[in-house]
Amino acid sequence: MSMIDHDKFRALVTELYSTVNELEAMFPGRHFTPDGHMVGSLGECLVADAYNLKLKTASNKGYDAVTETGLEVEIKATQSNTVAFRSQPQHTIIIKILRDGTFEEIYNGPGAFVWEQFKGKRLPSNGQFQVSLNKLRQLNQTVAQEDRVPRAI
Repeated sequence: MSMIDHDKFRALVTELYSTVNELEAMFPGRHFTPDGHMVGSLGECLVADAYNLKLKTASNKGYDAVTETGLEVEIKATQSNTVAFRSQPQHTIIIKILRDGTFEEIYNGPGAFVWEQFKGKRLPSNGQFQVSLNKLRQLNQTVAQEDRVPRAI
């Protein structure tokens, strides 16, 4: 990720969300919320930038990026109140993208802690377990500092 212009990237994300807010003000009752692939890709890039991770190719199976030490990191981004998992990641960083284009770190720790929340539950028909951000915030408080990926910026 060192090849990108960090300031320009952050400015573009801020501009994107500023445009969304202006469109919503212009058309009351209409939502222009970025979602789907856009939120996933934005989240992956925001996290890779902030934590100095090397992104894998888009839609890489099981993880999205690696740390300098080779830790595989699954990145989840949302603007709602839940995220979904198909499999247990080695490590996961979950963020909520805020309306100004910045983000709140919801969870940064071992994937096993998150996956344990689904123990004994039947896999939903869509193949994805859902977990609430509130649950993840609580879980995040139990993660030891040495089990977190440190922020670079």
